[in-house]
Formats: sequence, structure tokens, C-alpha cells
Amino acid sequence: MSTFSLESYGLAPKLVIRNAAPSLLYEHGLRYEPGTAISSTGAMIAMSGEKTGRSPKDKRIVDEPGSKAEVWWGPVNTPLEESSYLINRERALDYLNTRERIYVVDGFAGWDPDHQIKVRVITTRAYHALFMHNMLIRPTAQQLKSFGNPDYTIFNAGEFPANRLTAGMSSKTSVSLHFGRREMVILGSQYAGEMKKGVFTIMHYLMPKRDVLSMHCSANQGKDGAVSIFFGLSGTGKTTLSADPNRELIGDDEHCWTGHGVFNIEGGCYAKAINLTAEAEPEIYNAIRFGSVLENVVYDPETRVVDYTDTSITENTRCSYPIEYIDNARIPCVAGHPKNVIMLTADAFGVLPPVARLTPEQAMYHFISGYTAKVAGTEMGVTEPQPNFSACFGAPFLVWHPARYAELLAHKIATYGADTWLVNTGWSGGSYGVGNRMKLSITRAIIDAINNGSLRDVPTVVDPVFGFQVPTACPGVPSAVLNPRGTWAEPEAYDATARKLAGMFVKNFQTYESGASEAIRNAGPKV
Repeated sequence: MSTFSLESYGLAPKLVIRNAAPSLLYEHGLRYEPGTAISSTGAMIAMSGEKTGRSPKDKRIVDEPGSKAEVWWGPVNTPLEESSYLINRERALDYLNTRERIYVVDGFAGWDPDHQIKVRVITTRAYHALFMHNMLIRPTAQQLKSFGNPDYTIFNAGEFPANRLTAGMSSKTSVSLHFGRREMVILGSQYAGEMKKGVFTIMHYLMPKRDVLSMHCSANQGKDGAVSIFFGLSGTGKTTLSADPNRELIGDDEHCWTGHGVFNIEGGCYAKAINLTAEAEPEIYNAIRFGSVLENVVYDPETRVVDYTDTSITENTRCSYPIEYIDNARIPCVAGHPKNVIMLTADAFGVLPPVARLTPEQAMYHFISGYTAKVAGTEMGVTEPQPNFSACFGAPFLVWHPARYAELLAHKIATYGADTWLVNTGWSGGSYGVGNRMKLSITRAIIDAINNGSLRDVPTVVDPVFGFQVPTACPGVPSAVLNPRGTWAEPEAYDATARKLAGMFVKNFQTYESGASEAIRNAGPKV
């Protein structure tokens, strides 16, 4: 354990703990990290400090010759001079060298051996080590013995701040990625999700170079072998809907689509814990046990029972657990080509139907748009529904221009004959504050009908504003719910809100028009 050397990085701590057992990481967390506890179900409870979510505005990509021409530069990928990166790297190494102990986690990203990469995480916290033990694919003893040099290394010195006076820094937080050096440096944030999404960003860069589509989506497989993938931003139900007791879970968040099928990038799941109940989400609820990591949750100090409704620390409470904690997980996490591509949105304006079928051109339009909506109370200043467009349902993690990912998706859908659907898990009967959130039972019935093929041939009507085909019937779903206009008390108010949302779509898509074909541009809503 302590004989593992990090001298090649310029690190010489007193103790290096490599790929420690979860039990040891529990012990160290309880002993050395304030706020660490054990929940009543056996999960580690950890606190991430000031940052309880990612810091996308502090992410930087180093502007270096090897990747310069490939990166989609702009607000998502802000360039950083190599000299500033090297200052941050030196700052991280200096801090790591002051620690009594350093944790190393060596693991894999990608279940397909043809596209798998080796990742090394170097960090100061047992919480971070256990988190990445869960989220990377865990090597066997033999694989660890012959691991060799990693393809990418993450230096997590998140307890130590960046220097605000360093060129290119916008705060004391810095998350910087250098594709040439194959490294990532984290300063000023102890939120573990930065490491997970850093690995995803790396795969988002590497996979399109191989004509492999990297995707921010969940995936599962039915008993008949039919695969479904679920695109969606946070809060749309991507994790919840893929954890289906009647289907094998391939993964809940990050996948790639190759010429052979899909594979999960990760070795674990990272689920939202807010308002979690055993009744609504039993698979996730039961996965929270020894070896899992609960972040920033509130619990009873005597019973250690977690209150999943308490958001006094953050609304972004989460749990990380190995994928095998889901009873029906498909391991290894690989499968064939998707039969259904499902795009999830939580429309807080209440105008999108609970399900619509998309043409290939509409699929590309909505994939590039990546729409969901924020609701009042989730952020300062948000008093009414606000659109949230995130290209490819994951703009913060894209490296190439969104058109590159859209081209790959279009090719995959056309080549392998997948059906595409838009599913609204948001509001019905009015906008947020007037209507009600779509019942999970209704959404599950819709997903079941998509998966078993019963929704494929039902009669449809064309939405006059958005142009997609809306089914008029679905098993287990009241027919009145399928027509959103009919659920509003005032149809005229629905029409006005639908036109308003359509205009938001059109305005957002103007950014991508130059890279889209005429057919895709014409697949958007009509204002």
C-alpha cells in the first residue's frame, strides 16, 4: 500500500494508499475528514464543503497545438494558456506534497476493451477515493498489478484554492484539462462530481476521433435484447427511468455508441437523492448501503436516518454506488444497438405532450437543442419557468462542436434503424405553479409502451406548433393527458405559452443554424 511510488509526478508523500478497500476508506474518512458519518443503511456520508455542485464557469481547456483545431472554443470550453496550467499544476503538487497521506485510484473508463482508457486519480480525501472507486470500472487484482502508466491522470487538490492572480482564473476554483499532457488539475472545489465529469469530458474528446458517439444518457435492455437509451439533463428522470426492475441496467449517465452497440463508460451510478423514497425508486433506494457515498445530506444525529426531503445544505444531494448494487445490472455493461432513442425533457411551461414521435430531422433538432426548463425556487432570481437549452443534452461536457455529435447520432439512427421519441416528464394542465408534475406512473407506462412496441403503430396527430407526431392512445395512460392543450383550463393561454416556448427554441437554435442542414432547420417549431 505505502510502497507505491508517485515520484514520476514529483510527489513524495509519507504514505500512498492505492486502490484501498472501501472499509479502510470508511475508517480514514471518519478519522480524518470532518462531517463524515455512516448512515443507518451503511453508506458513507460525506460533506463536499463550500461547493455542492460543479463549477462549469471555472472549467478550462488548455490551448495547446495537439487539440487546438478540434475543440469547440467558447463559453463551454474556455481556453487557458499552458503557462497558467503549469502554475496550477505546480500549486496542486506542492499542496499534495504537504499531506500526510495521498490516495490513488487506478481504474478504467469504458466497458468495451477496444475503447477503454486507463485513469489514475490522485487525491487527498478518502471520500474522493471511495467515490472514484465506485465511478470508475474497478480493475481485478491482476489488472491492477499490470496497470502500468495511465492514459490520463487527475490531480485533485480541491482543498487548496487557485491563485486568483493567475492569468485565466475567474475565482479560487479551477478545473483545467490538458489533452496534450493527458492531465486534469482540480483546485478550490471538493465536489467529487468534478472528477467524474472530467473523465466524461476526456471521453467526449477521444471517442469522436474514432467515429464513436459519446453520449450523456442512460441505457437499459429488455429481456428480448432490445436496447433503449435515455438522453436528458439533470432532473428529467434519466437515472430513475433507466432503473427498471423489468430490464437490465446498462448504465445511468454516460455511454458510447460504436459499430457494435453501446457500452457504459462508468463502473457506478450517481443518482439524485432529493425526495428519494423506497416506494417511488426502490432500485436506487436499496443501492444506498455499505460502499455507497451520500453527499451533503441531512440525517438524524442519533438514528443516522437520512432525511432525503431536507435541502438545507443543497438541493443537489446525491449518492454514488457501484453499478452491481442495482440487482438487475447488466455486467459487463455492454449491449447491442439501441432500438429506441428517448429524449427526456421536464417542460415546466406545460405545453409539450407527455410523448411524441420524432422524424430523423426532428430528432437532430431536439438533440442539438437539448431542452428542459428550470422552475421557480431552484436558483436565485428564478420566479417563473425558464428554458434551459444544453446542446446534445450535455453542453458542459462537449469538446467538439455539437454538430459533430449530431452527425454521429444521425448516422447511428439511420444505420441501425432506431425509433426516436420525445418524452415530457415535466408539467401538465398548466405551467409550473398552476399545473401538476407528470405522474411517474404515467411516464413509466409511456416508456413501457415504447419499449414493448405497442406505441409504435398507434394513430397520431401532428402538433400544429412543434410539428411532431403525438400518439392519441397509450396503454395505461388516460387519453386526455396525451393532448396537453386539452388539459389546460384556458386553451387560449396554452396557445400563447406554446408560441412563447416555440420562439425560445427558434432563438436558441440560431447559434447552430450554420452547421445544420436545411431539413434540420425546418424541423423546428413554427412561430
